Amino acid sequence: MLNLILFGPPGSGKGTQSEKIIQKYKLVHISTGDLLREEVANQTELGMKAKKIMDSGELVSDRIVIGMIRKKLEEHRAGPGFIFDGFPRTVAQARELRKALTDYDEEISVMISLDVPREELVKRLLNRGKETGRTDDNLETINNRIDVYEKQTIPVAHYYDKMRKYVPVDGMGSIDAIFKRIVKVIDQVK
Repeated sequence: MLNLILFGPPGSGKGTQSEKIIQKYKLVHISTGDLLREEVANQTELGMKAKKIMDSGELVSDRIVIGMIRKKLEEHRAGPGFIFDGFPRTVAQARELRKALTDYDEEISVMISLDVPREELVKRLLNRGKETGRTDDNLETINNRIDVYEKQTIPVAHYYDKMRKYVPVDGMGSIDAIFKRIVKVIDQVK
């Protein structure tokens, strides 16, 4: 089973590349945001707990998110594998994901990190803001999001690097050129 994490700062192209990876490798896409919305919409026990927390303006706990991920893992045990999107964001979440996968005799195959210079990230996010009308894609918010990523999320890359699962990929160039680099990495770990 192929289990991968596509990693990188806001604007690095994770969403675009995730779609291409899912199409090529037929992986199950696990997005924590999508899972939360699905659980709330289905009014599951986890969804109702999450809704109560979100309605109060708080972040949903790692325990609840891991519960949702475990449920998704169980539903797709016979599948070809998973691509994790937006998770893990902290080392604690990475450890919990490792435990969850171990329960199914699985592990993360690789963490692919899209490396893009900060100036390019800012440029891409400003352009995306203009094209989509997203008000959160302004210079101040963009810089804050990149700063938060660098402070809080980069340690996750170090965690996977220690396990020899971390592979940086140049995130510059055309969508297809970046995808070819990603495919090369995935095909080496499959």
